[in-house]
Order: sequence, then structure tokens, then C-alpha cells
Amino acid sequence: MTSPAQHRTDHLFSPAEHTAMRASLEAAALGVRGANPVVGAALLDANGRILHTGHHSGAGTLHAETDVLRKARETGTDLTDATMVITLEPCNHTGRTGPCTRAILDAGIKRVIFALHDGTEAARGGGQFLADRGVSVRHGLMAAQAADLNDRWFTAQAQNRPFVTLKIAQSLDGRVAAPDGTSQWITGPPAREAGHEIRARVDAILVGGGTARTDDPTLTARDAQGNPLSHQPLRAVMSRTPVAHDARVRRGVIASGDGAETTDGRFVWLNTHDPVEALSRLRALGAAHVLVEGGPTLSAAFLAADLVDELWFYQAPLILGDGKPSLASQHTQTLADAARWRSDPVAGPPVRTLGSDVAWHLRPAAVSASK
Repeated sequence: MTSPAQHRTDHLFSPAEHTAMRASLEAAALGVRGANPVVGAALLDANGRILHTGHHSGAGTLHAETDVLRKARETGTDLTDATMVITLEPCNHTGRTGPCTRAILDAGIKRVIFALHDGTEAARGGGQFLADRGVSVRHGLMAAQAADLNDRWFTAQAQNRPFVTLKIAQSLDGRVAAPDGTSQWITGPPAREAGHEIRARVDAILVGGGTARTDDPTLTARDAQGNPLSHQPLRAVMSRTPVAHDARVRRGVIASGDGAETTDGRFVWLNTHDPVEALSRLRALGAAHVLVEGGPTLSAAFLAADLVDELWFYQAPLILGDGKPSLASQHTQTLADAARWRSDPVAGPPVRTLGSDVAWHLRPAAVSASK
């Protein structure tokens, strides 16, 4: 996070540089939450005009810096005397993509401004790397806004755990199943399709033992026609009770058009009730982004432990009365103790209509400075 000293550096930058950073922050919000931070970049010419903006669209895609350089290259934009303005320090390592520092140098960019240093072990040091090679590097512009945009990603990194998305689909009266236990389906096809799009972005899907036994889910990522998507996350069940050997979650069963079934073996049983331990084990298995899909006890446990970084909340126009509540007891005694959430501008409108359902995209409310 940023220090008060960093917050006082905005006056050191020109109005055009402020405009470019605001454009970069807006571009960053076009990305998606997950294993990587949301990052935006802009190219500013010598006259203070924004040439292009770019953003990172998720793990494995172009980083914001290389995305904006791609746009400049494809349009033949002259980058002589251009400045790159970025919401986060350029990475200086090779992962799924090459280092952004090298892309900046190769493009001949002579000036770089970024909002925040990247303190992660793998990516840090990009600013110094560029400065050592003759690039003019400044940082601290709109640092508070950039820190707020990725506050929970920074929290997950500091805690050495995966980024956690929680998905809840419930009736108007907060139920995930009718009194007789039926739950398929509370929400309609558009909401379920949106849920599968989230599954396709994550590294692991986690449910509790009760959900695994009652619903016998496959936890696979599928398109609107029920066909498997190209990326299939690890399927995990967190429970002290062993998962049945014939459970569909173990096999990842997907029915094909000819009635055949396929399996992939991407399953893990987490013999624990501790969310922190579960995340630690999933991280050790390579999961940097985990989707928690319930049930009520598991969702409540992650919320109580403040381990939910992003919440997708779907509400259907149903009233189920005495059905199963979407969350187990949170033990909140007074309004002042309630966990508060705020709209998340990343990946589209924070509130949207999906068929007859309504979806909210939320993140934990910022902790006030007085706390």
C-alpha cells in the first residue's frame, strides 16, 4: 500500500500526466480480477496528447504495457518522445509473458511514470532496471487511487495466498435451496453462463462437503450448450468426510453429444475445515485464483476469516420461504459489526441484469484510516 508521503507527490506531475493516469486507471478497470492485478497503461506524446491506452485482460494475456505498445505498433504510431504512464511498476521477469521492461526498452520509450511500486518477489525492480538503462522513471502519481483499485490483490499477496472469489446465487429471501432441498436451478441460464465464465478464469473451484454430497456437482467450466471450455480448473472439496469414490467431482464428468463421458482426474480432497489451510494447500498445487462456490457453511467461513477478495452475488426473483439460507450464521451482534461491501467497477457495470436475475459485483469496503 502507499504511504502518506506518496500521496503528496501528485503536484509534481503535469495536468496532462494526471489525465493520462486517469485514463490508465479507467483502462485497468476493463480487465478482470484474479491471479494478477488489474493494470492499465497510456502513451502520451510530447504535446500532452494521449496516443493509446491498454490494459491487462487476465492471466496469460498481454500485460498493459505490451498491450498499449501493440496498439501503437499496429497503427504505426510514432513513439518518438512518448511517455508511458502505468498504474503499476512494469514487471521485470518472465512468466507466461516476457518482461514489460524489455518491451519498453525495445520500443524506445524514454520516459515512464507509474503510480505504485510492485512489491511482489517475482515482479519487483522494474523501475530501477529501466532507470539503470537510461530511461527517465518517476512514480507516485495518483498512488492512492491505484492502491485502492488493487487493494485486495495486494492483501492476498501479503498473506501469501490465492486471490479468492466467492459466488453466491440466491432467492429474494436469501435461500439457496427449497425446503425439500431442490436447488437446480435458482438462477436462469444467463446467470449460470456468467458463472461458468468465472470458472473458466480461475485455477481452482472449491466447495464444501455438504454441497458435494447433496448436489453431486461436476464443477467443470462449460459453455451455454454444456460443452467443456478449453480451460478446466482444479476441482476441490473441503471436508473432514471423504468424498465418495463415485462422486462426479472426482471424475469431472462431462456428457458429450453422443452420450459418452470424459474424465480428467483434476480433483483434490482437502481434509480440513480451516480456510487458511485449504488456501495454502491449493496454492501449493499451483492455484493463484480460487473460486468458492459454497455451500452456506463454507461461504460463511471464508467471509468470517476475511478471505473473500471479490464477490459475485446473483439474486433470482424467487421466494422460497423455509429453504436453506445462503450463508450460515455470521455471529454479527450489531449493525456496526456488519461486513460491508462496495461496488467493483472492474469487468463491467457493478450491477447488471442477466435475464430475470440481478448480479452484483462487489469487493470488501476499504478499511477506514481511523481503524
